[in-house]
Amino acid sequence: MRRGRCAAFTLAETLVALLFLAIIIPAAVQALHIASGAGEIAVRKSEAARIADRVLNQSLVMTNWSGGQQQGTVGEGADDFRWTLTSQNWQKDNMELLTAEVSFSTQGREYSLTMSTLASLQTQINPAQTPQTGMTR
Repeated sequence: MRRGRCAAFTLAETLVALLFLAIIIPAAVQALHIASGAGEIAVRKSEAARIADRVLNQSLVMTNWSGGQQQGTVGEGADDFRWTLTSQNWQKDNMELLTAEVSFSTQGREYSLTMSTLASLQTQINPAQTPQTGMTR
C-alpha cells in the first residue's frame, strides 16, 4: 500500500510569510495615507483657484482694483479661504498687474495660491467723467 504525501507549509515558511506581511502592510497603509492627503490638498487648491478667479473677475467688472490692497474671507462648505487682492503698475503700456492670493490651511499646514492678470487703466471710468448720452436739439 502506498501512502500519499500531504502538501503543507512548514513552520519556517509560515513565519517568513508573516514577517513579509508585517513589513508590507504598514508601508501600504502609509502610502494610502499620503495619497489621500495629496488628494485633499489638490481639491483645496482647485477650490482656491476658483476663488482667486472669482475675485479677479469681480474686481475687473466692478473696476475697484486701483484702491490699494483689498482682502476678505470666503467660506466654501466647512472650509475658509482668505484672499488678498493687490495691484501694481505694469511697466509697459498703461496697465496694472492684479494679483489675487488665496491662502488656506489643511492637514495642519498653510498653503497659498497666487493668480494674476493684467487690467487696462482705461477701463476704469471715474463717475465724474461718465460721458453724457442725452440728445441735444
